[in-house]
Amino acid sequence: MNPLRPVILAAAGSARMKQAVTKVPITAAVVKRFVAGENRAELIPVVRRLLDSGRMVSVDFLGEYTADPAMANAAVAEYVSLIDDLAALDLPDTPTPRVEVSVKLSALGQSLGDDGPAIAAENLHKLCAKAVESGVWVTVDAEDHTTTEDTLEAVREARAEFPWLAVALQTYLRQAEVRSRELSAAGTRVRLCKGAYQEPESVAYQKSAEVDGSYLRCLAVLLRGGWYPMVASHDPAMIEAALALAAENKRSPDDFEFQMLYGIREAEQQRLVAAGYALRVYVPYGNQWYGYLMRRLAERPANLGFFLRALADRG
Repeated sequence: MNPLRPVILAAAGSARMKQAVTKVPITAAVVKRFVAGENRAELIPVVRRLLDSGRMVSVDFLGEYTADPAMANAAVAEYVSLIDDLAALDLPDTPTPRVEVSVKLSALGQSLGDDGPAIAAENLHKLCAKAVESGVWVTVDAEDHTTTEDTLEAVREARAEFPWLAVALQTYLRQAEVRSRELSAAGTRVRLCKGAYQEPESVAYQKSAEVDGSYLRCLAVLLRGGWYPMVASHDPAMIEAALALAAENKRSPDDFEFQMLYGIREAEQQRLVAAGYALRVYVPYGNQWYGYLMRRLAERPANLGFFLRALADRG
């Protein structure tokens, strides 16, 4: 695991560091590698390019930990417009929608006091209803461990009406394998990722080997019995394990998918698509990119190196 990860993740929550980083003009050029633009006008051409390359997309309007109801309502309105824009791309009708939106429930109001979980659940229902009209899928993103139970409960409730709704599962959490079995048994579509938040040892594995072991156990559960697993990883070992487990369990290439982040391992994305596998790119946009960027830097030393080199080159 990146030894600087705890420091970078701590910086992600620092208002002082955020001000310092976001006010440096050269930072914007670096952000463009990982973020597809600040608005839908900048986003849509990126989405078209990815779709034309044979990849699928999952679009995230950046924002989390909403502080007031007006912000939550604005996020819902933006997602509604985003779904309209994605539906307007006039894509072929396929069993697996090529476009999806990813939502964080904290952006939909989950953090708004005692009523927050209910507000977020209601807003999620609105977005799912809009999505089903437009032939778009929805995945609920994972956030820090304090939100997990409320998030899973909101997904359970919404799936009664929208059984295609997916949720992200972070394998650095110690309860990940138990949850993978529960979600698999319920027929829930699952995005399996390692995790990107700073968590205490009491709830999350701290060593890379432990996180990898948890990922492999969850991956085995989902590929053996889950409905349409989504393998969200850039790790070559996890990708190879997924391919082996898919073959072992007679999964066809359209019976699961890989997912990778926009701006990371472009050549590997194209290699998997060329080999006939389904691959979806997680594409964020919006001006609330600071927390997202810092988590990307914390995940891989290569990302941090890219950022520092860009600063040095432009300094």
